[in-house]
Amino acid sequence: MKILVINCGSSSLKYQLIDMENEGVLAKGLCERIGIPGSKLVHKGEGKDDLVIEEDMPNHTLAIEHVMKALVDPQYGVIKDTSEISAVGHRVLHAGTIYSDSIVVTEDVKKVVRDCFDLGPLHNPANLMGIEACEAAMPGVPNVAVFDTAFGMGMPEKAALYAIPTEYYEKYSIRRYGFHGTSHNYVSKETLKFCGLDENKGKVIVCHLGNGASISASIGGKCVDTSMGLTPLEGLIMGTRSGDIDPAVVQFICDKEGKTVTEVIDILNKKSGILGMSGGISSDFRDVQKAQAEGNHLADTAIKAYVYRVAKYIGSYTAAMNGVDAIAFTAGVGENDRAIREEICSYLGYLGVVIDDEANSKRGFDNMISAPESKVKVCVIPTNEELAIARETKALV
Repeated sequence: MKILVINCGSSSLKYQLIDMENEGVLAKGLCERIGIPGSKLVHKGEGKDDLVIEEDMPNHTLAIEHVMKALVDPQYGVIKDTSEISAVGHRVLHAGTIYSDSIVVTEDVKKVVRDCFDLGPLHNPANLMGIEACEAAMPGVPNVAVFDTAFGMGMPEKAALYAIPTEYYEKYSIRRYGFHGTSHNYVSKETLKFCGLDENKGKVIVCHLGNGASISASIGGKCVDTSMGLTPLEGLIMGTRSGDIDPAVVQFICDKEGKTVTEVIDILNKKSGILGMSGGISSDFRDVQKAQAEGNHLADTAIKAYVYRVAKYIGSYTAAMNGVDAIAFTAGVGENDRAIREEICSYLGYLGVVIDDEANSKRGFDNMISAPESKVKVCVIPTNEELAIARETKALV
C-alpha cells in the first residue's frame, strides 16, 4: 500500500509518498507560491535526482497535477502510474466539535470543513482545496481527513471549557481545541515505546517547540491537556505569537492606539512573541540568541521568558497528571537547540531531572538526554506528522 500525504497551506502544498509496507518515504516535495507569480515545485524521489519545476500554479488543482506528473515521471518519478496510490491522507486543521477522529472524506465531511472556515480561516480553506484537487486528479481514490484538533478533543471538559457563559459554547463551539495534534499524538506514543513505559498508564509531557509552540500532557497516549486553545494563539510564547495574555490588554491597546480588535489580534499573532519581546530583532531563535550572546538585554529577556513559560507549563501539567514519567522535546527548536533544552530542564530539579550533557549535544534521532539517575526520563523524539497521517489513513482504508 502506497499512501500520498498532503499538507496544504494557503499558498503551499507539502507532500510525501509513503510505502506502508516498510513506512519508507518514496518521494517528497513542496509546491510554493501557489496563486502567486513565481510558483515552484521541488520534488525529491528516493534514489533520484531532484526535479525543480518553475511554472505558475494559479490554484491547488494545478499544483496537484504537477505533483502527479512528478511522481510518475520516467526520470524523476517513483511509481509507474497514479493507480499505485491506494489513498490520500490530508492534514486538516479544524472540524469544530463534530469530528474527534480521522475520517474518510465524504460530502458531509467537506461541509464540516467548510463550516469551520471561521475557526481556521488560514488553513481550512486551503485544506479543502487540497482535498478537492485530489478528488479531481484521482477519481475514486479514497481521501482521509486527519484533523489537527483530534488529539486535543480528548481533553476532559474541565480542561477544555473556558469559564465563560455556556451559551457561547453551545452557540459557537467556543472551547479549547489545541493544535499540533498530529505531532503530539505521534510523539507521545513514540515516547511511551522509546522510554519503555506502560502504554496505558505512562504519563508523558511533549514539548513541541518551533516557531509555533505547544505542550501537551497525556496518559497512555490520550490527551489530558494541551496549551493551545480556541486558536493557536493561547499558551507558550512563540516566534511571533504572544501566547497567554490578559484579554484586557487587547482593549487597552485598542483604546490607546485607536486600533480595532482585529488589528490588535493580528499584532498578537504576527508581531509579538520572541520577535516583539526582542524589540524586533527576529522571530528566529538563532538570531535572538546571537544578540543575547552579544549582551542585548531585550534578546536576553525574550529567551529567558520563553524558557520560563515552557517550564511553568511542564510544572502545571505534572500537577494535572499527579506526576510525570517522561518529557519529550520535538519540532525545530525542541529537536535542535540543546541550550534551550538545558535551560528548560534547569527548572526541573524538583522533579529529580538530571540531564546528560554529552547526550544532550547530539541531534537528529531518538535520543535519551537524561542521566541514568534522573527520576524522570527526558528525551528528544523527532516528530513525523506525515507518517502519523499515513498510519491514520491506512487504518481507515
